[in-house]
Amino acid sequence: MKRFPCRSGPGFLLLSLQAACGPEPAAGRQAPPPPEVRVAEVLVRDVPVQVEALGELRGSSEIEIRARVEGHVQSVDYREGSLVAQGDLLYTIDARPFEARLAAARAGLAEAEAGLARAHQDVARYEPLVARNAVSRQEYETAVALERAAAATVEAARAQVTQAELDLSFTRVTAPEAGLVGRTEVFPGSLVGRGGSTLLTRLSRPDPIHVRFSFPERDYLEFARKKGTGVGDGKDGPPFELLLADGSVHPHAGSLVFVDRAIDTRTGTILLEAAFPNPGTILRPGQYSRVRATVELRPGAVLVPQRAVQEMQGLFHVLVLGAGDSVAQRLVVPGERLGSLWVIASGLAAGETIVVEGLQKVRDGMRVVPVRVEAEAPAAAAR
Repeated sequence: MKRFPCRSGPGFLLLSLQAACGPEPAAGRQAPPPPEVRVAEVLVRDVPVQVEALGELRGSSEIEIRARVEGHVQSVDYREGSLVAQGDLLYTIDARPFEARLAAARAGLAEAEAGLARAHQDVARYEPLVARNAVSRQEYETAVALERAAAATVEAARAQVTQAELDLSFTRVTAPEAGLVGRTEVFPGSLVGRGGSTLLTRLSRPDPIHVRFSFPERDYLEFARKKGTGVGDGKDGPPFELLLADGSVHPHAGSLVFVDRAIDTRTGTILLEAAFPNPGTILRPGQYSRVRATVELRPGAVLVPQRAVQEMQGLFHVLVLGAGDSVAQRLVVPGERLGSLWVIASGLAAGETIVVEGLQKVRDGMRVVPVRVEAEAPAAAAR
């Protein structure tokens, strides 16, 4: 058999060096340091249980001012959007046709009264004569009937005078009560009252201001049980708060004044109305706001920052700091929201600490470097 000599050249040495300088095995790597996260102890407080609804403001009375007679508007006698007192003049309608009708009605009344006087004289003259058979009984009875007819004619004429006086008074449109009067719908020269009672303007009484809103049936039951009655009478019961469009809270508490008779079967809600003091007429009808009422106080409730709660497929969980600075995922059941905090109905207990910042860095069972912060203080971003 032919043998070949063993060779050891530069190529063999290069291969040996590459094998010796290869990467280190995975077992030789150093583990990364634990991530730094912000943690806070859960808060424990007495929490009010509240019901809330969207409502629309309206005056405690809402009145449509309409023309009650036909005629041309002579003047608009108020400033639009101003407060008026009861009896203040709002509009003047041309009164000349109504003055003429009143004069004619008074003349008709005078004529009817004269006819009644003549008929009464005839009866007075015939009465002693019929007793002496100087006139027939038929003539006397005819005179008595004519007197009664004349008296009825007088009553009808007086009614016409009263109606004419009333129509004349309607040419001066006055405020039926004190309140805030809106823009005018007619102007001088407009013909009003033809074919119906023309809308002139609207008047609202803004103090107290009312708000109408609808509660879901469940919230209504909670409120009614707390109040002790399902009828709005403005007495007792939890006070209402009014949350305005700019985020502020109306400084005066309100009371319930109206509850509708039935649940709306289409929406499952019931209509309620509450009244709020409105000094200075700051609030106006037509504004939208939120109405809130506290139905009970829940003692010792557990609260956490909303940013500490994660949701996945309808389940909520937090990361709880445990022994050895390791974190564990915990399922929780959230309740009401109070500002930036969330009430936890179950899943956490007083004294436990949770991760509030840096949740994206950690997972269940991981060890962390905790930095303690206040639960309600805005925590700085984790490094």
